[in-house]
Amino acid sequence: MKTYKYPSPKEWTEITERPHLDTARLNKTVNDILTDIKSRGDEAVKEYEEKFDNAKLQHLAVSQEEIDEAVRSTPKELYDAIMLAHGNISRFHASQHIETKKIDTTPGVTCWQKIVPIEKVGLYVPGGTAPLFSTVLMLATPAKIAGCKDIILCSPPGADGKINPAILTAARIAGVSKIYKAGGVQAIGAMAYGTESIPKVYKIFGPGNQYVMAAKQLVSLHDVSIDMPAGPSEVCVIADDSSNAAFVAADLLSQAEHGIDSQVLLITTSEHLAKDVISQIDIQLKALPRHGIAAQALGNSKIVILKSKDEAISLSNLYAPEHLIIATDDYDELAEKVVNAGSVFLGKYACESAGDYASGTNHTLPTHGYATAYSGVNLDSFNRKITFQHLTPEGIRNIGHAVEVMAENEQLSAHKNAMTLRMSEIKH
Repeated sequence: MKTYKYPSPKEWTEITERPHLDTARLNKTVNDILTDIKSRGDEAVKEYEEKFDNAKLQHLAVSQEEIDEAVRSTPKELYDAIMLAHGNISRFHASQHIETKKIDTTPGVTCWQKIVPIEKVGLYVPGGTAPLFSTVLMLATPAKIAGCKDIILCSPPGADGKINPAILTAARIAGVSKIYKAGGVQAIGAMAYGTESIPKVYKIFGPGNQYVMAAKQLVSLHDVSIDMPAGPSEVCVIADDSSNAAFVAADLLSQAEHGIDSQVLLITTSEHLAKDVISQIDIQLKALPRHGIAAQALGNSKIVILKSKDEAISLSNLYAPEHLIIATDDYDELAEKVVNAGSVFLGKYACESAGDYASGTNHTLPTHGYATAYSGVNLDSFNRKITFQHLTPEGIRNIGHAVEVMAENEQLSAHKNAMTLRMSEIKH
């Protein structure tokens, strides 16, 4: 990890840079696959599954028998953990229901909103080196609570042609409608365009590697909505002399093990704490099964030593991290100053892992600085808001002339006429 000691604000732009990708070549590769999926449907999906996942598939749909078998084979300890997490996630997201009300903006003019669930949503759940069954809970649970009619899930199978049993178990618990064996770009294309087996959806959710992220952004241009633009996962930890160095190191490593393109950032006001964290990273890294991945991610990562907590918060807000851990005793005071972050973890015991799995908050969050403008996935992500308005003759009298004047000054005479006709009628 590169260390910056008391950098000037001019250096902050460099500090907050993420790893760069060759997006031109990436987009060309992804677009070619998407075009093929759109043209050849199931046949193309199966060919890419054999090519990328070494799975030779007869059928893309997961049968009820396969799901039943997966549930039976899931160890009770894991099943109970999934149930506990699902309960907490359900409670938190159910609390996000909003009651709308009608309001008279002026006498005779009534306006209101109606919250309507998105009918067809597609969930992408990575498999591969880390089968993210927790992501099933994070996406399907709020989709079910929102009332989405069709909840479609795609996840890559192993070479044996089966999806990880924990993913299928979590899907059963969370209320997924249909599950398909498809990973990577081909899964995103199938849900965006629809194939003989996989239905087209209206919005796609879920994390993935750089190819999946590029595919989501490309299909969002014309064919389907997506949850958010995203890049590799990241964490920022703010710490001081009151922080536990071993905990901080563990938090940094838990993020670094996601992938070689992940990034971690430690911001601290203590040189002593920074040295202790580096020592702890060296000790803990050796014990990790994914130490090679974590070590490469640390190469993208930084430690920044600053003079004050105000500077630390300012730098964090500029970075706009996906995950922000405030591991100081005065976390309440600092939390009030956070304006850009996906999800915030307060105090020495609030590790990112809690939010990733079972505290109840959602772990599908904006990365790559998008937290300046995007929220993480929540109940509202699965809803639309339709506005309504009703006007009476009194309403026409109250706003009609203003509408005429505004339409005339925008040189939209048909707009003016639509109101003028109504105003003429109510005069008689």
